[in-house]
Amino acid sequence: MWMRTVEIQQAAGKKNHPLCAERTKERTEIPMDRVKMEQTRQWVRDELDRCAAFWLEHGMDREHGGVYTCLDRTGEIYSTDKSVWMQGRCGWIFAFLCHTYGVKEEWLEASRSCLDFMEEHCINRAAGGRMYFTVTGDGRPLRQRRYYFSEAFYALANAEYYGVTGEAVRLERARRAYDLYWDLGHGMADPTGLGPKTIPETRQGRSFGGPMIILNVTGVMLRVDPERKELYEQRAQQCVDEIFQYHVKPELKCVLENVDVDGTPRLYYTEGRTVNPGHDIEGVWFLLEHAARTGDKALVDKAAQIFDWAIGMGWDHEYGGLLYFTDCLGKPPEAYEHDMKLWWPHNEILIASSMLYRDTGEEKYLDWFYKTVDYCKAHFADPEYGEWYGYLRRDGLPTMPSTKGSTFKGPFHVPRSLILVDGILGELLEK
Repeated sequence: MWMRTVEIQQAAGKKNHPLCAERTKERTEIPMDRVKMEQTRQWVRDELDRCAAFWLEHGMDREHGGVYTCLDRTGEIYSTDKSVWMQGRCGWIFAFLCHTYGVKEEWLEASRSCLDFMEEHCINRAAGGRMYFTVTGDGRPLRQRRYYFSEAFYALANAEYYGVTGEAVRLERARRAYDLYWDLGHGMADPTGLGPKTIPETRQGRSFGGPMIILNVTGVMLRVDPERKELYEQRAQQCVDEIFQYHVKPELKCVLENVDVDGTPRLYYTEGRTVNPGHDIEGVWFLLEHAARTGDKALVDKAAQIFDWAIGMGWDHEYGGLLYFTDCLGKPPEAYEHDMKLWWPHNEILIASSMLYRDTGEEKYLDWFYKTVDYCKAHFADPEYGEWYGYLRRDGLPTMPSTKGSTFKGPFHVPRSLILVDGILGELLEK
């Protein structure tokens, strides 16, 4: 797997991109423990090997197509229902592996299987092409949700597969789903007829996840679909503007997940005070990608501030690891799982902290990177069976019985972080 030279020119930012070059000139040489970094990079690569092998061996459905993600520690399937999010995410990750390290037929086949399964079974064509949230193992629809993240991940997967293969139909599908996601997030009536979560006459609002996720998808579309470059650049900037206009709250030193339509904080009930530190940190590296594309140095500093707020509010100094939810005023969070440690926020710390170190040269971000690596090695990684535990108690022990996958956890956050961090560490080691 590691015979090719890694050339990260995707979500980690182009190698030697202008923003990094400028910042390198502005600072003195960074003292760096190269041996430690090389050893960490080797651990990252080994984990990626184990992770990809785990899903290829245990998750791929050779009968119906697509991927099963409800897997226990050893890879045994404990539910055959399929998450549509995970079909798109798995389709993307295996195409992204091909993009990053070169095409391997088993990776391309896994990606294609998920794409074809979605095309045949996961689109509600009677409802304007909206996608389901879950289907049965053989593809019969189970649940439709108002959220349109299924469309986002479908677009992401088709776009990446097109970037690898050049199959025009994949780009057509990616564009259609991407535009549908955008329109639904900007006033289009939902063709499913599903209404908002709350009675709109009483309460309406905005969610951070909307502009954050479409910013990430737009970055991939920009890379593979230069014909619509102007449109994607305009939309990416609009996403960034919406994030800072509505969700970033310097007076509270946090990013709020849910705000009023005009961005006013709603601090009189629990959901209005919710901070999801991992989500904020994921948004940080999406912003850093945008900064790298546009040369916006000021945005790097703004993203760094968000990281500092999120890690300061969310890191558990008693047991280690990042808390799942916190309350911006320090009041009790409503979510039962608020003090658990989930896999994906730690994946986001690994990406964002290494990017911030690369782009700012500030040692504190490298410290956070290694601190999180140590926590992940001790609590999430499973060298015996591969992949990472998904859900830990606050004290760092896996919930029992432990799981490697679920409706919300599949081959996505862990391998994505490992791929990107491998590339970032490679850039740093080459300086």
